[in-house]
Amino acid sequence: MTETPNPNIIDADTLTGEMRPIRRVVIALGSNLGDRFANLQGGVATLADTPDVWVTGVSPVYETTPVNCPPGSETFLNAVVLADTTLSASRLLDRALAVEDAFDRARTGAKNEPRTLDVDLIVVGDRRANTDTLKLPHPQAHQRAFVLKPWLDLEPDAQFLDRGPIADLLAEIGTAGITLRDDLVLESE
Repeated sequence: MTETPNPNIIDADTLTGEMRPIRRVVIALGSNLGDRFANLQGGVATLADTPDVWVTGVSPVYETTPVNCPPGSETFLNAVVLADTTLSASRLLDRALAVEDAFDRARTGAKNEPRTLDVDLIVVGDRRANTDTLKLPHPQAHQRAFVLKPWLDLEPDAQFLDRGPIADLLAEIGTAGITLRDDLVLESE
């Protein structure tokens, strides 16, 4: 079992002495190319192996209809990972992109193109960002059942930063197009 750090403690970098707060993060995973389940499992395992990231929860897996994807796109498998981290949001984004690259994520520039693995930062503590490379909280996640439902499974009382309770957000958009795959269970170790 992954050890969860005390969120009331601020971690000090052993080399620089820099104080780094521990932040709760929500990370969404998705795959619609190749061995989708193996891609998700690999994403979870790689995140769990990341220094200064402590995976605290992994949601059930859902099979989902593609949203705003090119015609002919295959269905996705989606899950959500909860973690605590002392990494900055930009360093965590770098890690998410490296995980995608490790699973041969191709980027042709087409919007919402099929992918072996997608690793999206949904929220990083109470951090807000709006740059070309980093947008926090994730700008569309509050409208995506494939993010909200798995997150709700892990944290029924969770609040989406600046949006309110995820249960209320999910009730507004519904769960059409997502199906629980209770035959697929992701391991965090």
